[in-house]
Amino acid sequence: MFGLIGHLTSLQHAQAVAQDLGYPEYADQGLDFWCSAPPQIVDSIKVTSITGQEIEGQYVESCFLPEMLANRRVKAAIRKILNAMAHAQKHGINITALGGFSSIIFEEFNLQDNPQVRNIKLEFERFTTGNTHTAYILCRQVEQAAPKLGIDLSQATVAICGATGDIGSAVCRWLDAKTDVKELLLIARNQERLRNLQAELGRGKILGLEEALPLADIIVWVASMPRGVEIDPEVLKKPCLIIDGGYPKNLATKVKHPEIFVLNGGIVEHSLDIEWKIMQIVNMEVPGRQLFACFAEAMLLEFEKLYTNFSWGRNQITVEKMERIGQMSVKHGFKPLLSS
Repeated sequence: MFGLIGHLTSLQHAQAVAQDLGYPEYADQGLDFWCSAPPQIVDSIKVTSITGQEIEGQYVESCFLPEMLANRRVKAAIRKILNAMAHAQKHGINITALGGFSSIIFEEFNLQDNPQVRNIKLEFERFTTGNTHTAYILCRQVEQAAPKLGIDLSQATVAICGATGDIGSAVCRWLDAKTDVKELLLIARNQERLRNLQAELGRGKILGLEEALPLADIIVWVASMPRGVEIDPEVLKKPCLIIDGGYPKNLATKVKHPEIFVLNGGIVEHSLDIEWKIMQIVNMEVPGRQLFACFAEAMLLEFEKLYTNFSWGRNQITVEKMERIGQMSVKHGFKPLLSS
């Protein structure tokens, strides 16, 4: 059995969907309540591969909310993720993906140093961040969507916002090794990590956001949007492809122009309907078939009976691992989302 650990995008969102999930006692509660609410299994899932293989899974709502970080309730956020992982393990789930902020919190606060959750010792091989599949899908979206806009990759400049993160660095490695992209622009806050990445790749220009964006034919956004930052569509190239790999996905509402195409990055479509209700709650356009690539990674590992932390740590994703998860993805009927 596979598991998915997720969370809602805001307190308002959580309150709105609590009633639908069958938790009316959560619907009118404020942030203090959500900081203490325990994780819950709120959905059972059935997935059929195009090979005919069937698997089952469960969705674990962590009850984490992004406001916990914004209001400096870091200890509550850490507790949420560890408790959700322990809850999944307690229920015998073989492989569980950490979705959304779950993987970010795990990595940023070194939660692997806290394996004991009450009477449960976490078995980390039961968990994966899902970042390898996400990075693979982002790259395939670049490769497949760009030609549709008349963008020739061999002549294109690609800016990666969040280039030193786990997903961003993997995207850089793939684009460098597997495509003939003309120029890579590396954007991130940590200058030392940027220089290390540049040295590893043997290419790429380190630029600030305002300097880089007007030069890019394609923008792969895998970082949080800094507060107060606005993107002026008029300074971007036309056409321009933006792959929004952040969470929640909001660049389409921030950047509106007929010659700028914003694609929801890191989203896959399954070839067959999935039996679940959770994707309706996160507002997928086709909730029966569309899902986050990180969640799909847990499904793929379950299909292959590969119970291991396939994606783990920072900057550990290799092109070879991306190729491997990509082969699994194609085999079982997943494909990159290419419609906005």
